[in-house]
This record gives sequence, structure tokens and C-alpha cells, in this order.
Amino acid sequence: MKFKVLIVEDSKVSREHIAATVEAVDGVEAIATSSGFEALKLLPRQRFDLIITDINMPDINGLELINFVKKNPNYRDVPLIIITTEGREQDRSRGMALGAAGYLVKPFQPEDLEALLRRFLKPL
Repeated sequence: MKFKVLIVEDSKVSREHIAATVEAVDGVEAIATSSGFEALKLLPRQRFDLIITDINMPDINGLELINFVKKNPNYRDVPLIIITTEGREQDRSRGMALGAAGYLVKPFQPEDLEALLRRFLKPL
């Protein structure tokens, strides 16, 4: 069984770095989009086991995306990880309060993301 992880990140460099880290974990496939709007179009079409999102993005930001996902009965149980440049405690608290399961500040260590993937994607 392959786990599917949706990556929502507007920065091409960050998106590629996150995707490479995700796909380095055995049994995990990354599907990457560059905006919250694209993510909302993809969600009804496929089942994702985990979502990784940035906060600061054009159109729909990461917090709005989390809010939508957590209010939708089809996705509310999908774990979400925020990866962002926003390192203040109030940003972390807001993301976690909306329902994020994990929070990493850029630049992040790949092993920290791998640890979160292993924690939320069972069995790995």
C-alpha cells in the first residue's frame, strides 16, 4: 500500500525539497500543488493520507485551507502538517488550534519531516 501525501507550497524550491523528502520515505508518494486553490480542486478527486501546507500563499492561504479541510467530513481526519517561515509561537498556536497535527519552520531538517510522516502514516 502506498500512502499519498498532498503538498501545497507556492515556492518551487520549497515544493521540490519537501516532495523529495516525502518520497525518500519508503511507501510514500508525493503529489505537489502550488496553491490552495489547486489543492481544493484535487481533494475531491483523490484520497490523501496526509496534507502538508505552507501558510503564506497567494489566493487561499494555508490557514484557510486547513479550516476548509477540518470542516469537511470527507477530510477532517486527514493529518495536516504546516511547513512555513512563520516561526512565532502565535503562528504555531493558531495553526495547531485550527487542527494541524505538526508544525515545522523553514528551513527544516529532512529527518524532522520524516519523523512526522512516520508518526502519522501507519504502518510505515
